[in-house]
Amino acid sequence: MAFVCNAIWTVKPGSEEIVREALESLSPATRTEPGNIYYQSYVDPEVPNVFRIFEVYKDADAFAAHGQYDHFKEHALGKAIPELETRVRELYETLDY
Repeated sequence: MAFVCNAIWTVKPGSEEIVREALESLSPATRTEPGNIYYQSYVDPEVPNVFRIFEVYKDADAFAAHGQYDHFKEHALGKAIPELETRVRELYETLDY
């Protein structure tokens, strides 16, 4: 079974560009992680302060490792997350049938 995270980041007013730039660096770096299967950030143009990130990892350990990489610490923890009003993470496991 794969491990899935659906993250929803609601950004403080005026910080949208900071978060967008952080995701521009974080997304491609995350895709190089050995346990990452899929990582895609997206935004509704009608609601530009809410970013969503759909993440799939080979297992929960790979997801946990994601938070330990330098690119996550720099771009997510160091730049994007301080600019958020709320951060929601919905966690799932895939069904292999």
